Amino acid sequence: MRGAFGFRDTIEGAKKQAAWDLLNSEYGTDVVPAIGDYATIVWALGKSVGDELEYTDEKGRMFKLHLVGMLKNSILQGSLLIAEDEFVKRFPSEDGYRMFLVDAPVEKADNVVEKLSDRLRDFGLTLTPATQRLAQFSAVENTYLSIFQLLGGLGLILGSVGLGLVVLRNMLERRGELAMMRAVGLCKGALKQMVLYEHAGLLLCGLVCGVVTALVAVSPALRSARAEIPYLSLTLTIIAIGISGVIWIWIATLFALSGKLLEALRNE
Repeated sequence: MRGAFGFRDTIEGAKKQAAWDLLNSEYGTDVVPAIGDYATIVWALGKSVGDELEYTDEKGRMFKLHLVGMLKNSILQGSLLIAEDEFVKRFPSEDGYRMFLVDAPVEKADNVVEKLSDRLRDFGLTLTPATQRLAQFSAVENTYLSIFQLLGGLGLILGSVGLGLVVLRNMLERRGELAMMRAVGLCKGALKQMVLYEHAGLLLCGLVCGVVTALVAVSPALRSARAEIPYLSLTLTIIAIGISGVIWIWIATLFALSGKLLEALRNE
């Protein structure tokens, strides 16, 4: 095998370099070894390597598929692969092949597509680049991720409103302290800057901690060769959260320092 497909997992004791040979293994009567894509096995079927699935052949006879290997993200999503002789044995009325994998150098790919499409157009051949097929598989997933990212960003921005309320309550409880500082000569502008810097620093620390922990959590996906990370939208979301937090902190500060502080000073 040329190693075009990488394996994420195989049954215990099997080498990933020879994982395709597992399709020829014997696991008992009416038990057929099968290999599937990670998304198909884990998310579509809810299974893992080593599990079995019951299936029915074209004559209505039951047999089991024993999952012996799991491919990484590939163009084979949505299918389980078994040995050709096992397929012919259980589905003898199925003639010919419905899919071909064409290996062509990148610089000659367009030429190969043109010639194959021209010579086999009477057979209804449709050629799809592997990158385009992977993109089609990822389209729905990327849509859901974009929706969740948008909702998560809105939730965090709304959470910054709560931060403003916390700052407001904190400042109202410290009005006597602020009034004392005002009495000893600090102007309102200096007090506003002090409160803003204090809570903006806490906001910045929270953002940094959140980003670092998130990067640790998704580091396996970041290391993937096919990972498509929306760096721009994520950066804009973080910036929006920071700006929203600072705005609400400033509003809370203005409200807390508004009016006369004399009464607060008397209580102090």
